[in-house]
Amino acid sequence: VQLQAFGGGLVQAGGSLRLSCAASGRIGTINTMGWYRQAPGKQRELVATITSRGVTNYAGSVKGRFTISRDVAKEWVDLQMNILKPEDTGVYYCNYHVRLPNESWYDYWGQGTQVTVSS
Repeated sequence: VQLQAFGGGLVQAGGSLRLSCAASGRIGTINTMGWYRQAPGKQRELVATITSRGVTNYAGSVKGRFTISRDVAKEWVDLQMNILKPEDTGVYYCNYHVRLPNESWYDYWGQGTQVTVSS
């Protein structure tokens, strides 16, 4: 099973983009879905997560501008990004934190989608 992220692109500062992530097959018990990003020369950082109960968590730098949503049944997670800033530029990765049948945990990662915000 693979995660496919799409929706990235080039946008001017102040603009909006919507990212989506879907699984290529049935994954199972998803605990948390999330988005992370990695800017050039920097470590990957958390952008937003959402639990199976709908509890959300956002990085301080995106709070109030980004909104994460999910469809647990369809194993789909979106990230609506508004009022984009140049510092939001980076490769965005989706993540599914999954409980396996043997009770262990596993992280699925998407291939990444580039978001570039011009000033």
